[in-house]
Amino acid sequence: MVVRAEVSRGLEHALDRGEISAWFQPQIDVLTGRIVAAEALCRWNHSDWGAIAPQDFIPVAEEDGTIAEIGRFMAVQALEVMAGSSIDVSVNVSPAQLHDSGFTSWLEQFIGRARRRARRLTLEITEGRHIVDAPAVIARLDRLRRIGVGIAIDDFGAGEASLTQLKRLHATELKLDRALVIDDSRAATAVMAQAVDVAHDAGVRVVAEGIETVEQLEKVTSMGCDRAQGYLFARPMPRAQLARVLRSR
Repeated sequence: MVVRAEVSRGLEHALDRGEISAWFQPQIDVLTGRIVAAEALCRWNHSDWGAIAPQDFIPVAEEDGTIAEIGRFMAVQALEVMAGSSIDVSVNVSPAQLHDSGFTSWLEQFIGRARRRARRLTLEITEGRHIVDAPAVIARLDRLRRIGVGIAIDDFGAGEASLTQLKRLHATELKLDRALVIDDSRAATAVMAQAVDVAHDAGVRVVAEGIETVEQLEKVTSMGCDRAQGYLFARPMPRAQLARVLRSR
């Protein structure tokens, strides 16, 4: 098992060594079955240790500051996929990045220089992670929203679920966590139904994550979710494979 200090040292030049890559998992429109978006997912394949799970290195990157460089790399990958296709792309953004005004300023300038269509980019923020200095973070997100960037509350229902995040962060998308999707209890169903209703009343798109069976797809479709993501449709894949999938469809 790789210890935390070693992970931090390994991250220092992981990008330079080409060990960090972006993989993409498609999202479908539940009514048409068409691929309309993809989520960019960070992958680290160390030369000696092999594949390192995101949950084992992202928290370390947030603590040691390497998340800034990794975050910019992932955003560039997402924007390049957007430029070469007609789909929307979302990318995970750590609160640590949002607390740094440099990231949002860089992203705004990069979009402007590259002349990308910002309205097809969504930043996913994990709702359970604590955001300090919320007014400053919200102001930065609002600047990005004004140029068309979407804001998603990620992993809703996985932990500290709160629909107040939708209004607080002026979100444009709500992602329902797999834990909520697969839970068939009456309580979980009620939570999901409320979340979908609140989101739609606010004009917010709802994406159901972790769909693995036809029954789960039918469930989230009947509850009014707009998009779905999961192994039923496709596993995360390298950028080149995503391009082939999009061409074939």
